[in-house]
Amino acid sequence: MSQGALAYQDIDVDDYDLIHQELSSRLGDRRWRMDNLYWIITKQAQEVKFRMWFVQKYLYYFMWFFNLILKSRQHGITTFICLLFLDTCLFNNNIQAAIIAHNKVDAANFFNRYIKHPYSRLPQEVKNAVPLKEGTRGSANLLEFANGSSIRVTMSGRSGNYHLLHVSEYAYVCKNDPIKANEIKTGALNTVHPGGWLFIECTAMGREGDFYTKCQDSQKLSISGRKLAKIQYKFLFFPWYLNASNQIDPIGIPILNYQTEYFKKIEGLGLMFNVRSLSPAQKAWYVIKWNEQGDDMKREHPSTPEEAFEAAIMGTYYSSQFVKIREDSRITKVPHQSASLVDTWWDLGIRDSTAIWFTQDIGREIHVIDYYENSGEGLKHYKKLLNDWTKKKGYRYGIHGAPHDIRKREFGAEEGQRLIESAARIGIKFHIAPKLLVPSGIEQVRQVLDICWFDEERTTKKFRDKAVGVPSLENYRKEWNEALGCYRDTPLHDWCSDGADAFRTGAVGYTPQLRELKFAPKSQVVEDIDPFNYL
Repeated sequence: MSQGALAYQDIDVDDYDLIHQELSSRLGDRRWRMDNLYWIITKQAQEVKFRMWFVQKYLYYFMWFFNLILKSRQHGITTFICLLFLDTCLFNNNIQAAIIAHNKVDAANFFNRYIKHPYSRLPQEVKNAVPLKEGTRGSANLLEFANGSSIRVTMSGRSGNYHLLHVSEYAYVCKNDPIKANEIKTGALNTVHPGGWLFIECTAMGREGDFYTKCQDSQKLSISGRKLAKIQYKFLFFPWYLNASNQIDPIGIPILNYQTEYFKKIEGLGLMFNVRSLSPAQKAWYVIKWNEQGDDMKREHPSTPEEAFEAAIMGTYYSSQFVKIREDSRITKVPHQSASLVDTWWDLGIRDSTAIWFTQDIGREIHVIDYYENSGEGLKHYKKLLNDWTKKKGYRYGIHGAPHDIRKREFGAEEGQRLIESAARIGIKFHIAPKLLVPSGIEQVRQVLDICWFDEERTTKKFRDKAVGVPSLENYRKEWNEALGCYRDTPLHDWCSDGADAFRTGAVGYTPQLRELKFAPKSQVVEDIDPFNYL
């Protein structure tokens, strides 16, 4: 296989009569075949001859071996890849191709509309040259050809050995079905050997999961300018304004001031693919969709890669706060200031993880400078961590904030000995946060986030193959009630819970009264007031 293209192998046409002379002369030109040979069924149930759009042409000419595609909706990328794989199987021997859909409905649509139907509508002389494998008529999700090639649509792809693989809606799978996502990651993605083609494409679904991680890594590679290995991902992003359908008559469509400012900002950043500016018709389309989609607009129709991942996630508690935090560039380099004490905010896990946030009060801001999460360790481990970070990072500790239930809990202690007593015995003096109902605590976190700055590197850590810390806060969400089709009022207990609960520990102690206490002149501070027991 060569970069960007599989070698074409000539079809032996001597055994059948050529009806169309143009067809016989052009069959060796894949670019011509892609725009002239295949008929598809559209989502509007219309049969049309496939012709590549701008984004599809760009992908055709500039694709790499492994491709990671972040996109807005309706660019026809899956349609293009299905036809590209079908064409490659027809005109090459012994090629195995697979398309992984995220649900049964999409799997059936991909196969019937973009594989089975296009093959059935090929000129008869092509089907005579590359018939279906003898004794088969094609199953519900597989076509096998007499030249030894095959193409299937599946929902897993773990078993097999593929030259061509396409994974559709991978971010959706990562968010909603982690078990299946891990099966694709460890199984299907490992079936494609160097020199094969791999396409992973999706719209963004928040800052979590393997799709997000791969996007971050491949973007960094792209920015570095280093030559990619065959098994490294090329990052490709296709924004909404590249779709020629995304425009309408602008007459009578009001554009508000904040929307005008948004367009100026996007144009000021520089549009992609030599697009100089957005037309009135494009702006009108975007405004109508924006008014309809609300917070989901940037996820479904992003203008930049960063914007795609900033969009709010349905059911998350702190999505709007983090959109504002990122707009304000408050996730950045936040250095430890040695003149100020470091407070710690804890969630102590018995069956779950223990999570710790490290913060400093600088002026009227909270600087969140570090994060740590672990499990299966006793209190002595965390005491050692505090001491080690004092030596390595120069941290001098102020308040160690613990959740209100610390008084009643045991944690690797002698039977009957409370956790708070066990901690004090080894030198960790916990201050107990006020007891608030979870909804009240979540509201307190929202208020505290308005004055927080996060160190980008130290507050996002890898734990159990997950990015935790800031991602725990961004993805902390309500539990979904499958029976009623709505969100419950209670948080979902998952990998986000420990980091989010630890942050809530600190936030509920950070009351308006405590703020006045912290920032009052020293002569007014009552020394024996315990801030975390203030209520």
